[in-house]
Amino acid sequence: MFSNFKEHLISKDQTILHALAKLDKLAKDAILFVVDKDNGLIGSLTDGDVRRGLLKGLNTSSNIVDFIQPNPKFIRKNAVDLDQIIAFRNGNFKVIPILDEDGRILNIINFRIFKSYLPVDAVIMAGGRGERLKPLTNNTPKPMLPIGEKPIIEHNLDRLISFGIADYWISLGYLGDQLKSYFGDGESKGVTIEYVTEDQPLGTIGAVTSIFNFQHDTILVTNSDILTNLDYEDFYRSFVESGADLSVVTIPYDVNIPYAVLETNKGDVVSLKEKPTYTYFSNGGIYLMRREVIELIPVGAHFNATDLIEKIIMLGKKVHSYPLRGYWLDIGKHEDFEKAKEDISHIKF
Repeated sequence: MFSNFKEHLISKDQTILHALAKLDKLAKDAILFVVDKDNGLIGSLTDGDVRRGLLKGLNTSSNIVDFIQPNPKFIRKNAVDLDQIIAFRNGNFKVIPILDEDGRILNIINFRIFKSYLPVDAVIMAGGRGERLKPLTNNTPKPMLPIGEKPIIEHNLDRLISFGIADYWISLGYLGDQLKSYFGDGESKGVTIEYVTEDQPLGTIGAVTSIFNFQHDTILVTNSDILTNLDYEDFYRSFVESGADLSVVTIPYDVNIPYAVLETNKGDVVSLKEKPTYTYFSNGGIYLMRREVIELIPVGAHFNATDLIEKIIMLGKKVHSYPLRGYWLDIGKHEDFEKAKEDISHIKF
């Protein structure tokens, strides 16, 4: 979860003694960002900056601005460079401010806690009825069924948050008020959550057309009833490098043939494979797409993600497959639910 970023902010009008008290409270995350009255970033301040200032002849009555580093590292929310993010994370820059286009601090990312900071908006589709999980879903929406200590959907949300994704929309349908009541506006997790209500079922991606205030050019859409330890940073990097319009997480599925397989041409055997294994890839229900792809989804109509993929291919655009190399489980049936409850304590997140 994103921390209370205001703990890292200090007004340029505050005293050095006040700054030292705040730094002491922050412990191993001891860095402050000096701001103006509008939270505009002026500079950064650490214990070392204070010590060096005092050695130069400054004192506790000196202006705090005299102690600061005037050119701190930062991330611009709408212009994120993943290579820069990785360089920050792998270097000594662990606590980085996130700025809007006017240089105001919107949040703080702490790479001691977070895996990355991905410039995407996430849409979690949670409107299904969960018919195959009745009677468990008679009074509880499927995404809210507990796996371990928290609901299915919360595992997904927390995984996404761990990669620095901060802007969310949840598509609601059956018993949607329970999800809205549970997550609220996302403040408890340090993120922003908004909701889209489906008055009628719109399929696995149709509700996305009701969202008009995306913050980024890349949109992640995921089913809410999936349990996975997907590396979202690697997924995002692969999507960007592919140049695709849409990328889909795919699940490898091996089919072992227990006999020799003959390939023939007009009755002639041209090759023979002894007990071959063929690998197929199924849809994993998690997608990254360019924002403009949403324009291909009909407004107010029932439309599935598979319909969108077919439409993109038909138009000659590019769909990229990202084979999953980790854990993935679609919780659709009672046996899946029981497996998820058994697996959750053994999955490395």
